Amino acid sequence: MTAPARTGHWPAIVAAAAAATAAVMPGFTVGALAPSMEDALHTNRATLGLAMSAFYAASALGSPAAKRLAARLPVPAALSAAAAVAALSMLALSRAGHVAVLFPVLAAAGLANGLVQPAAGRLIAARAPDRRRSLAAGTIGAALGAGTLVPGLLVALVVHPCGWRAAMAIAGLLALVPVALAPLTRTPAAGPRRTAAASAPMPRAVRRTLVLWAVAAALSATGNNAVASYFVQLGAHSGVPDGLTGDLLAMSAVIAIAVRLAAGALADRAPRGDRTVIAVMMLSGAAGLALIAAGSPVTFLAGAVLAFSAGWGWTGLLLSAALRLLPDRAENAGHTVQVGVYTGATIAPFTFGALSASLGFAAAALLAAAAALTAASLMAATTRPSLRCGESPSLRAA
Repeated sequence: MTAPARTGHWPAIVAAAAAATAAVMPGFTVGALAPSMEDALHTNRATLGLAMSAFYAASALGSPAAKRLAARLPVPAALSAAAAVAALSMLALSRAGHVAVLFPVLAAAGLANGLVQPAAGRLIAARAPDRRRSLAAGTIGAALGAGTLVPGLLVALVVHPCGWRAAMAIAGLLALVPVALAPLTRTPAAGPRRTAAASAPMPRAVRRTLVLWAVAAALSATGNNAVASYFVQLGAHSGVPDGLTGDLLAMSAVIAIAVRLAAGALADRAPRGDRTVIAVMMLSGAAGLALIAAGSPVTFLAGAVLAFSAGWGWTGLLLSAALRLLPDRAENAGHTVQVGVYTGATIAPFTFGALSASLGFAAAALLAAAAALTAASLMAATTRPSLRCGESPSLRAA
């Protein structure tokens, strides 16, 4: 039975967002539980950091293969597979007796996570009306914020009374919920016209724009992921108590979700301006990182909120912009966002750690701000309307 293309789209989008949240949770959950896992697994923070990088690196490096697989699988199958692998990986990690287990398990979860964005791109292209695409993409993008919020809640509510293994097992069970919701994301088969357009050569201008967007996403994600990875240490360096820092981290995750949704809703009113909004948000993230580098409690609080909200709020808009540029290549649109974000997430923890160890937290934060500023500049360079993939040279975007 074929699902309708443009009706009843919100249950499908919410189900896809739930799958995206589950798929990204293994990396964030290990990060949240790392202090408790160190003693039990007889390891250290650096080794756990390497294991987390294995998750993000697998998502980035495996993205080309995941894009091709997601194009062949039905959308529900791709999303349910990503959530199921995440659930099984976290259940396996809850029983881990040695740190070596983390690397292959997280790498497998990262590869499965690579299915999400290409499948979500197909879903939005097939089911979401044009006037709601930015909000739909923002809802999918909010999964990154929810992916940090859920482990944070488990740390606050489960770890102290029950231990990290129970928290990891609960995370695994929660990740099974999207598997049951995946049938809601059915999409119609692509028509002959769309299939032919997808097989046409991609214009050089479009390919160049996608490369610039991926690089911009990687640079911006590097700066903001570094702050997320070292949030507590940066707060302590700025003189903020640990308890307040933890509360701010949870609040920032909620703000990041709200900003993605609000930005998507607003962008739907002026879809041609989404690239400019992305550039401004990346620039705001750079400003937030610069405020954090100042090293005082007030500037840290202001900078953290700005970096997490505006600095991370562009992911859904970038997916929406890529879908508009590639109306018949939704998998490529999701691939562009995914490669950029997860490349930055892979690079950030160890690069920032090495820089902060040698230059200090303030200098490292300033370099992260410079990376975000470069990202904003690259994004701004592509704000002029460009040729859409599949159009003839005479048809320019308005």
